Amino acid sequence: MRFSLALSLMLGLASYAVNAKNSDLSVFDQSRDRHIPVTVSKPTNSASCTQKNQCPVAIISAGYGIKHTEYQFIETLLNKNGFLTIAVGHELPNDPPLSVSGDLYQTRSENWQRGAQTLRFVKSHYANKYAHYNFNALTLIGHSNGGDISSWLANENVDYIERVITIDHRRVPLPRNPNIKVLSIRGSDFPADKGVLYNESETQQLPVCVVKIAKSRHNDMYDGGPKWLKQAINAHITQFLNNQPCHSKSE
Repeated sequence: MRFSLALSLMLGLASYAVNAKNSDLSVFDQSRDRHIPVTVSKPTNSASCTQKNQCPVAIISAGYGIKHTEYQFIETLLNKNGFLTIAVGHELPNDPPLSVSGDLYQTRSENWQRGAQTLRFVKSHYANKYAHYNFNALTLIGHSNGGDISSWLANENVDYIERVITIDHRRVPLPRNPNIKVLSIRGSDFPADKGVLYNESETQQLPVCVVKIAKSRHNDMYDGGPKWLKQAINAHITQFLNNQPCHSKSE
């Protein structure tokens, strides 16, 4: 009887530990009366993170219509590489829908501005909470509209962004800032708008890399996509984080 009770308690604690790592939470931005969905995951080696030796931070922004919890394959990779990850949900039920007509750069700018505000708030909120992590050299990662949001904030010339990784975003120009390293992973079924990606001269002058994954689909670049595609995305992210040479040709 005691063994069964002890086993039940152990299983319960184990379940709690898993849920605590990938719990579906929210933080409240009082200035905007906005509950922001987030998932926070600590790095595998979190015990080595201290105020003197801070570990890196990545904020992940989901594609439109995809839950922020659907990028576990990237979170797991980053956690194993020492990152604290914060996955952010940008769209709430009362938000206006993403525009699908007109000049999309103009009609969607409200969404991107709101998303950038959310990222600024999340940074400020968790920087006060996690002193063992470096919020002054952020890595921003975003798929599709989440990549547009990440690029929008990076273009505001804030000084706390070290890297931007976009996964097939299409509308907002990538930052042209020599102090921000950029990786843009491209799908094969939709082109980016004119001026979003770099020209040849910019690619040579800036710390940037644009790679295209052959036979990949924009809507498959999340947890529900094929295993080979997730592995390819993670391989490019790993090379980028390790400062390995950029391979810009299609795979």
